This record gives sequence, C-alpha cells and structure tokens, in this order.
Amino acid sequence: MAERVMVVVGYESAELLDIACVTTSLSLANTIGRPAVPYRVVLAGPGGGPIVCDSGLSLAGQQSLERLVGPIDTLVVSGGMGFERAAADARLVGHVRRLAGESRRVASVCTGAGVLAAAGLLNGRRATTHWRFAPALAARHPEVVLDPTPIYIRDGNVYTAAGVTSALDLTLAFVEEDHGPELARQVARDLVVYLQRPANQAQMSLFTAAPPPRDPLVRTVVEYITAHPDHDLATAALADLVGVTPRHLTRLFTEHLGQAPGRFVRQARTEAAAHLLTSTTLPMARVAARCGFGTAESLRQAFTGRYGISPSRYRAAQTRRTPGTGVPAR
Repeated sequence: MAERVMVVVGYESAELLDIACVTTSLSLANTIGRPAVPYRVVLAGPGGGPIVCDSGLSLAGQQSLERLVGPIDTLVVSGGMGFERAAADARLVGHVRRLAGESRRVASVCTGAGVLAAAGLLNGRRATTHWRFAPALAARHPEVVLDPTPIYIRDGNVYTAAGVTSALDLTLAFVEEDHGPELARQVARDLVVYLQRPANQAQMSLFTAAPPPRDPLVRTVVEYITAHPDHDLATAALADLVGVTPRHLTRLFTEHLGQAPGRFVRQARTEAAAHLLTSTTLPMARVAARCGFGTAESLRQAFTGRYGISPSRYRAAQTRRTPGTGVPAR
C-alpha cells in the first residue's frame, strides 16, 4: 500500500506540543478516515536517539536524520526553546536542507522557522513564527519576508505556522489538501477544536495579548487608541496628546511595539471591529463608524487584509459556531 511519509524533525529542547499536534492529528486521520493512501509518521532527530523536550519529557526517536532518505511527502521542523542551538548546528541544518529537496511539502511550527531560515529555505519567502520570537528572527534573517501576524502561511510548497497549537491548524490544512474537507472536519471534531481558523487570522488579540508596553508614554497612547478607535488617531494627533514630536513617537512605537503608530492604529481598529461583529448585531456601516474606518468599504479592506476573510463572512462564521448567542445592537 502506498503511504504518505510525514517526517517530523525534533531535537534537544524541542516543544512537545509542536510535535504532538502534528502526529496526533495525522494518526486520527488514519484511524477515522482509513484513507487509501494513509500517513506514515516518522519522528526523526540527530542520531535517531531520544528527543528530550523542553518540558523534560523524552520521546523515542524513530529515525536518524543522517540516515533518512526520500522521497518524503511532508517534512515538518518543530520548534522549541532549543531552536537556536538547532539552527546553529551545521549538520542538522544541512540534513534539513537535503531532505527538503526530497520532500513535496516543507513546513515548520513555531520557532522551527529559525531552522528553515538557517537552511536558506525561507529566502525571499513570506513566513511566520511565534510572535514573541519574530523580531529576533527578522533581525537575524533579513532575507525572509517575516509576517508575525497570521496563524500560518503558505508560500509555494513551504508552510510556516505561528506558535504551538497553530500546528493543529496547519495539519488540518494538510489533511484537507490530501483527503478533502470532510475528513478534516471529522479530525477536528475528535480533537474538539474548530475545523480551521483562517490562515491569516491574527495570532493574538489586543484584548488578550502581551502585557502593556513598559514605556509609560507608549502605554498612555496605546490605552487611548484602544479606548477611542473612532477618534482622530493620526500620528500627529497622538504625538500632540502626549507632548512629543511625531518622529519621536514613531521611534518609541517601533522600539517598544515593533511597528509604527499608524500600523498599530489600523490593527487596533480592526480588532475592535472583530469584537463588535461578534458581540453586537450592528449593521456594517455602524461598526465601521464606531471603529474609525469611516465607510464599510474601508472596514472591509482592512479586515480582509488582516484576517483573510471579509467582515460579513467572519460574522456569519462566528454566528454558525455559537448559535443563539448574539447580543442585541446598542
């Protein structure tokens, strides 16, 4: 019987969930769907010995990277706190590069993108990684078009997933590509997860994200933006609010938030719109006005650019997932 060989690469201090999300999802696809071409999952690492994860738990390696040969259907490099040592290991990186040339698809989960980047496999490609590690990866590999926002990104036959459980979204996408949406839905139900978050869905919300910036001036401006998305939030107006020049405010935002004030404002307004779309029944024009977009078309463009889905489709999808929970418009 033909098989789809799915190789998951681990190393010392890899993240257990990065590995398990992939392997468990593929195992369920075999069990539930009994596809004509099943998956054969192989956990490979340097030397083929046990992989001690960063949680302290050990996984038995099934194959050594050194002896592994293609053809391979999909090569997935896991992330974890040991990714920097892995990316600096010339032998490991060399074998990943070699095996990628023998694979139909190549992917990384979380900080595994650092290993793909070290192997030159992300050069000139759009890619993502865990938002916490994105600035360092972008600085180390300027040849990579890094976007820390989406859950996962596909650029040609190379896929990169954001952080940890985004491996579920990526693997469900593989199952759907290989065997159709019905099997992906069945696997998602058994995993008790959404079928798939849109690939371009933001990794985190402003309302549940990282702690406020340490700089008191930046924190003041951020709090003002999130509380008043419908106000004048031009960089000049925000600079006047805290008594600095627009240039100085831009420098502070770039230093502490990794982006200019204008980009942060657009992100905040889009997040606010997502909240209103799921918590009210306000018409689209009123959602746009409340969030500072001016018109429904401006909202649509910003929302689609950030989430990869239109506001109306997003609202409809959320309503289908949680029927009967709509909040009356206010």
